[in-house]
Amino acid sequence: MIIDAHAHIFPDKIAAKASDGISDFYGGMKVRFDGTLDALFREGESAGVTRFIVQSVATVPAQVTAINNFISESVRKFPKKLIGFGAMHPDFPEIEKEVERIISLGLKGIKLHSDFQQFNIDDERAFPIYEAAEGRLPILFHLGDPRYDFSTPERLMNVVKKFPRLTVIGAHFAGWSMWDRAVELFQHSGIYTDCSSSLYAMTPEHAAELIRKIGADRVMWGTDYPMWSARDELELFAKVPLTDEERELILYKNALRLLNV
Repeated sequence: MIIDAHAHIFPDKIAAKASDGISDFYGGMKVRFDGTLDALFREGESAGVTRFIVQSVATVPAQVTAINNFISESVRKFPKKLIGFGAMHPDFPEIEKEVERIISLGLKGIKLHSDFQQFNIDDERAFPIYEAAEGRLPILFHLGDPRYDFSTPERLMNVVKKFPRLTVIGAHFAGWSMWDRAVELFQHSGIYTDCSSSLYAMTPEHAAELIRKIGADRVMWGTDYPMWSARDELELFAKVPLTDEERELILYKNALRLLNV
């Protein structure tokens, strides 16, 4: 089994535009795929991926409900392949009610990308999300970007300290482009992380060092689809000097345990 723990999907009619928007946001960085579910399955399954944790980001509050409906309907159609995370926005008017609905829809977590959503992770206006999710749903946070201050590891650490029962997944080794700083900060915090959008930028030995500082039992493999190819990401991961046990934890066992699926 291989689980892609970090994949974004969009409705077919807006997928290409959404993928282009990701490319524009990251300064023209090439996005490999169109963001549709069909392309995710085609690319992922050809590389041996068996399940996918899928999500989308609500860049404005008005998108929250529609995204959660889309993700839950996608999971309903493909329950053996997809695990869904809901969307939320700190300015959504009925956060607690929508978190209850996310749970009732069978979604297993919440995705936040504060750089897209333009809020500081530790801003008090986001606290109702954490309060509603604490002890109930993990939150997958995008972390790290030298262009912004919204998603720094230090801001997330403020959240971890204030909400100790919140299950946190810090994407991209807990801080895209600031990996060592992030992992040093989080190595004793108990957070989970994924290695998406990171392996391309470091040596296999560096990746192994980061994994062991966090703990192989708290790291998950992911592609950040539609950004990267599952085949390429698996090839990069295969070069990381890990034990077979560590590899299995990261490829699927940690996700199964964390999400109880």
